[in-house]
Amino acid sequence: MMLLIKGESSFWINKNKLTVQKFEWQDEYFAVSVSESMLDRVRKYIRNQEAHRKRKTFQEEYDELIAKYGFKRFDDK
Repeated sequence: MMLLIKGESSFWINKNKLTVQKFEWQDEYFAVSVSESMLDRVRKYIRNQEAHRKRKTFQEEYDELIAKYGFKRFDDK
């Protein structure tokens, strides 16, 4: 499902010339669902992601989420 979403959204972004350079998703991705009550918080997180990344790397945040919520890593055996 994520492959389809990434492909279709890349096509749409490039077709509508929403970026100066060709838009491409990174090879890896991480997806979780959130409840409707958390949408404003998620939107704020996305808006401030660049500043957020200066304080914490994606890998650090990913590791924290895995530990906090007991997710299983895809590379775990």
